[in-house]
Amino acid sequence: MHTIQIKPLSVNEAWQGQRYKTPKYRAYEAATLLILPKITIPEAPYSISIELGFSNKLSDLDNPIKMILDILQKKYLINDRDIYQLVITKKIVSKSQEYFKFNLETLK
Repeated sequence: MHTIQIKPLSVNEAWQGQRYKTPKYRAYEAATLLILPKITIPEAPYSISIELGFSNKLSDLDNPIKMILDILQKKYLINDRDIYQLVITKKIVSKSQEYFKFNLETLK
């Protein structure tokens, strides 16, 4: 592993002005909140694994992560400051078979 001695920027430090949810994102959030399963919430600190199924090989792995984490926080009443490990995997799937999977557990 390589260490780079520079403080990572937060999203708030990286972008100017206010960001607003688009109607498409609001609809996505509402639909996702309805279909997320009921789960037992483990103790913090958390490790979250996310697998993204994209139909386009050019899709960026990191683009949906902030939205997914925000939706998981809203559904399960967790705080992202308690996430100490995040494992992200990209899979290529057929068109209309896109998905995301997640696992939330206590960091051991």
